Amino acid sequence: MNRDRWKTIAGVLARQGILVAFALFLIGFSIFSDRFLSPENLFSVIRSSAIIGVMALGVTVVVIGGNLDLSVGSMLSFSTVLVVDLHDKIGPAPAIGVMLVATLALGAVNGLLVGVARLNSLIVTLGMLSAIQGLTLIYSGGKNVDIVNQDQTWFKIFGRGSIFDIPTPIVIFGICAIVLHLTMAYTPFGRRIYATGGNATAAVFSGVRRSRVVFLTYLISATGVAIAAIILGSRVMGSQNNVGQGYELQVLAGVILGGTSLLGGSGTIWKTVIGVLILGFIQNGLLLMGFEYYVQWLVTWVVIILAVWLDIAAKRGRLLSPIA
Repeated sequence: MNRDRWKTIAGVLARQGILVAFALFLIGFSIFSDRFLSPENLFSVIRSSAIIGVMALGVTVVVIGGNLDLSVGSMLSFSTVLVVDLHDKIGPAPAIGVMLVATLALGAVNGLLVGVARLNSLIVTLGMLSAIQGLTLIYSGGKNVDIVNQDQTWFKIFGRGSIFDIPTPIVIFGICAIVLHLTMAYTPFGRRIYATGGNATAAVFSGVRRSRVVFLTYLISATGVAIAAIILGSRVMGSQNNVGQGYELQVLAGVILGGTSLLGGSGTIWKTVIGVLILGFIQNGLLLMGFEYYVQWLVTWVVIILAVWLDIAAKRGRLLSPIA
């Protein structure tokens, strides 16, 4: 009886552990702060998490496909600087268009090097992280950029506006999550991504064009960065050259917490959403409890290590070891 019960508990933790952890975090922080579960605080946390969340959705697709993308932080810096700088020069709509094309071009470089040239994704995207940051500094001349007439442009709707009393960043985050969830769960393209990440050799023998699939996953990741840049630029109405520094780690942390395996082939979009929100609520809860900002990084590190261990242990069957 005890063995059967342990099997049931282990099975639930392996499949839905992220939801259990999310509920425990919400309950725990709400005990220490009565402001934690207030509607104002909840909306604030989700809105602040939207930028990382949109990027994490794209990176989730890359990781499910069996690769990594560490260049998203520098890519966010470049895209935000570009769209803000061009806003006053050519107008908001053309600026968004040019930025989208430029960001997709950077994603295409990643896709070609990893998907077509078959180079290691960790090395490629780590190198691109430095290269894109250098490109950002060259473009801006090392100077920060700002939008002049901030109250007179419709561009502010993306970061500061609301739709039916829901902050626009949350709406955008939700739409992106729904679109990618439907794509990954119910389309042949989504199944090909899972197949490529799970067993690339078997996928190729099954008729899947691995190079094309990997290339498209990096374009999806770049699209997520472009959308995040629009939200960030609209919210701040300006940009520093290193505004995206460190975002790649937070994005990857959200993906890992969502249960997407770094080994590829498994993961879901909606669990990445939960993983990103867990990070956001951890940071918010610690601040409400009076902890210093740097404590967030330590707690986040512990949570990430625990999440990775649970992922590996579940796949190797170690969660069931007490019943052996």
